[in-house]
Amino acid sequence: MMNALVLQSDFGLEDGAVSAMKGVAHNVSKDISIYDNTHHVPPFDIWTGSYRIWQTVSYWASGTVFVSVVDPGVGSERKSVVVQTNNDQYIVTPDNGTLTHIFHKLGIKSIREIDEKVNRLPQSGASHTFHGRDIYAYTGARLAAGIIPFEKIGPELKVEDTVTLPFSEAKHTDNMISGTIDILDIRFGNLWTNISRELFLQLNVEYGDAIEVEIVYDSRRIYRNNVTFGRSFASIQVGEPVFYVNSLDNMAVAINQGSFAKAYNVGTGSNWKIYLRKLK
Repeated sequence: MMNALVLQSDFGLEDGAVSAMKGVAHNVSKDISIYDNTHHVPPFDIWTGSYRIWQTVSYWASGTVFVSVVDPGVGSERKSVVVQTNNDQYIVTPDNGTLTHIFHKLGIKSIREIDEKVNRLPQSGASHTFHGRDIYAYTGARLAAGIIPFEKIGPELKVEDTVTLPFSEAKHTDNMISGTIDILDIRFGNLWTNISRELFLQLNVEYGDAIEVEIVYDSRRIYRNNVTFGRSFASIQVGEPVFYVNSLDNMAVAINQGSFAKAYNVGTGSNWKIYLRKLK
């Protein structure tokens, strides 16, 4: 049975790196369908790579194979692995933190280290800087095409030993919810948090109400203001901030027809904290 192959990297599209990965996969099997998740993960940004996989993986069918290559440690001792998620998709990636969100939010059923003696593009052994082509695309295509089963990828590892980046869940205490700014809705500069709609509604806030939003980076306050909870961007005037439910059913902050991230130089990751307080 043929399964889809979905590629992600921080390579960009300015040169032939992504095309080379697709060429390797196509030579493995001309029958598998090859798709792109994104190739615009910021260079070396493992956190963003982790989020972008988690953001989309659940929308794909079981058996789908993802290849994610954000690999600043290429050629080092970090492991190359394939994981089977709890939804029976597969992710081929370096074990460097790229699996953080999958590990915490979706769950990993099994993980295997890639045996590079078997699962490596022939005649590529002298190169140690393009594992995305030589190991990950090649192994991912073989798995998607059914040429090799998951059990033949290599030795099984302990799921609990999966490398993860610092990670925290949002919390509701007293009259405040605390969370992190996980990612940007990059083209528009909106801030996507790890605060779920279900958790936010515990503040008993209605559409049209204002809440206090505070953003802190490494103990330094970046922003604090009262922001309207709106159903959509049209809920407020152009140029005004709005707090809303994003497409992943999590809470987000935006400026109507503006970039919140650029306006206040806001970044993402576990050091970027956000606090929500209901106004009395």
